[in-house]
Amino acid sequence: MTLRDKAQEILNLYNYYTGAIITDKEGTIIYYYNRMKDVNSLEADEVIGKSVLQLYPSVKKEDSSIYRVLKSGVPIYDAKQKIVNCKGDEFDSVNSTFPIKSGSEIVGAVEIYYYADYNEIQYRIDSIDKDMIKGSLFSLYSSDDIISESDIMADFKTKIKRISMTDSTVLIYGETGTGKELVAQAIHSGSARRGKSFVSQNCAAIPQNLLESILFGAVKGSYTDAQDRPGLLEVADGGTLFLDEINSMESSIQPKLLKAVEEKKITRLGDSKPIYVDVKIISAINESTETIHESGSLRKDLIYRLNTVCLKIPPLRERIVDIAPLSKSFIKEFNYAMSKNIIDLTEEVYDIFSGYDWPGNVRELKNIIEGAFNL
Repeated sequence: MTLRDKAQEILNLYNYYTGAIITDKEGTIIYYYNRMKDVNSLEADEVIGKSVLQLYPSVKKEDSSIYRVLKSGVPIYDAKQKIVNCKGDEFDSVNSTFPIKSGSEIVGAVEIYYYADYNEIQYRIDSIDKDMIKGSLFSLYSSDDIISESDIMADFKTKIKRISMTDSTVLIYGETGTGKELVAQAIHSGSARRGKSFVSQNCAAIPQNLLESILFGAVKGSYTDAQDRPGLLEVADGGTLFLDEINSMESSIQPKLLKAVEEKKITRLGDSKPIYVDVKIISAINESTETIHESGSLRKDLIYRLNTVCLKIPPLRERIVDIAPLSKSFIKEFNYAMSKNIIDLTEEVYDIFSGYDWPGNVRELKNIIEGAFNL
């Protein structure tokens, strides 16, 4: 598969971005997609085969996110840039840029972008957890990517594979840092929907008054500055929608989500026309269902509908044996990113780690190792 052939897979992951650029290792553009030509009037035939610096002379090489990623191999997230292209179009852009690797060699870069004046921040989807990003942009996690040597995780991965074979709703319960999105991706990757979109949204990450339009879409005029825009349920049609921290969802939206899950149809905000969708819903919570029942943060009928299958991620303190393989994996990752040659943790450190409670779980372990690399 060529770099150009991967473009559609990229856009499936970042459905709400304005467009994408793929370059080779020299910074020459080999793929270009832009759906807002009224903002940036450059056409594909004017772009392909030219360098980023030719098209955007206002950007210096040392400031270019693409050239920085080509040099370092480290992804850059949500970099804000004020751009003037070679035609004189001026616009504000927010870019996320990733290296394309063949083994350890950087062979190109992909940049996904949106124009800040047109795509309000609430419509941007982060379909890959930035703390759990994989070495390759073009594939989601599978159950085989979950690093473990413990019996409890072997059983857990078997459950993932079984769950992947159905379209039933799944509710994932895991403490902070256990990798709930990683598990959601693994379910999608093992399913018959793996060739379709995997769309992710953290329900606590955006203002609640915007969540309804994000989930269900909107039509022009339904509220101030509203444009015709599909919601996440439409974008994920045929694929999977992952709703993290769903217990933070405002109560007024919950009946509409329940109706959408049961009837497999949605109505955009401000519209009366139903739109049928075929979506597998995976949701996640960071507190137990018993606690949620007691607090009343989620309607009971919605919990029952989303909780067809309940999957509890074992916390790190219950699988201490996995600290060693996880640590070795993070050391390998940071050796590459920081050009170091750390071999392993000392026995003293392993003893300390084994006796620690790990309230932040795998993410905390990764952050501690990264901090040690820096110091």
